[in-house]
Amino acid sequence: MTTPVVSIAYHSGYGHTAVIAEAVRDGAAAAGATVHLIKVDEIDEAQWELLDGSDAIVFGSPTYMGTASGAFHKFAEDSSKRWFTDAWKNKLAAGFSNSGSKSGDKLHTLQYFATLAAQHGMHWVNLGLKPGWNSTEGSEHDLNRLGFFFGAAAQTNSDEGPEGVHKADIATAQHLGGRVAETARTFIAGQAAVAA
Repeated sequence: MTTPVVSIAYHSGYGHTAVIAEAVRDGAAAAGATVHLIKVDEIDEAQWELLDGSDAIVFGSPTYMGTASGAFHKFAEDSSKRWFTDAWKNKLAAGFSNSGSKSGDKLHTLQYFATLAAQHGMHWVNLGLKPGWNSTEGSEHDLNRLGFFFGAAAQTNSDEGPEGVHKADIATAQHLGGRVAETARTFIAGQAAVAA
């Protein structure tokens, strides 16, 4: 069985998004993937090469002023060197974001990630969960408590540190990591079958 390689390229301004990135990592690792955590504001050439060698890249950033952080935007612009050579073409992609508000325009950040992936010719992996906390029987402890489909969305109160990241959002991010790893394994097997 082939072990998929999943890299998580993320920026975290105050530590909240790092907690979500680590949860995605844990979910992917539990599903049998080799996982690399890459801080895009500290990326070096060896880490760019890790991204190039990955089967899937998960993008993550806090949502600031309705989009990904400036540090993530710089990384995205720098990825144009990969775009010119199709280095990421046909890899899988997914995304996650955190903000202080329940909505916080995180959908726009996730759509930005999907557009970045599309420009690279990547295949987007969605969250694959029904929304939680949308009935009288639901609660804030449900997976996907914020009701996003495009990726994993987290909300952390703006007056709390990383310890305040909601446990349900951590579990949702773990689910995303597992889904990406399982999809990558299936995708790799399919490519091998077609090649044979």
